[in-house]
Amino acid sequence: MKRFERVLIKLVFIQFVFLIVAQLLLLYSPFTPFLTKVIDYEGVNKQEQTKTIETLLNQ
Repeated sequence: MKRFERVLIKLVFIQFVFLIVAQLLLLYSPFTPFLTKVIDYEGVNKQEQTKTIETLLNQ
């Protein structure tokens, strides 16, 4: 059980390091404009309501 706990703690630490590196890459990198274009493709950046939402709200 101790071996499993050590492996799990190592995995959590590695995951945390990758999270910090990814956040730093997005915040302070010259590649940020290229990486944040995904938001436009997902449609999250738009503030328009779709017709289905308007239909549900207007009933």
